[in-house]
Amino acid sequence: MKDAKKKKLNVLVGHRPFGKISRSKEKGETYGYMSVVIDAETKKILEATVLGVGGDEVICSFIYMMYSGASYEVARDNKLPHPTVSELIPTMLESVTKL
Repeated sequence: MKDAKKKKLNVLVGHRPFGKISRSKEKGETYGYMSVVIDAETKKILEATVLGVGGDEVICSFIYMMYSGASYEVARDNKLPHPTVSELIPTMLESVTKL
């Protein structure tokens, strides 16, 4: 996100704390967050960060989206199982804002 800001890129950003995830609450591990940087023109994900319980599995979802070239809207409009850590992805992508 710092590089995008420094380069004055036209991007959308989103972030959410793990405290908003039912699975994290269930495990008692609500520390952490996920964030994303999206090219505002192509709508492709440029960067994603996931820190927290289950983050290793969640980041795979972002990697698949990035390699497939899919727009962030594909993930935003997806329905994921509940309760999972990944269910926070669409919620985060619903509220991206311009940097």
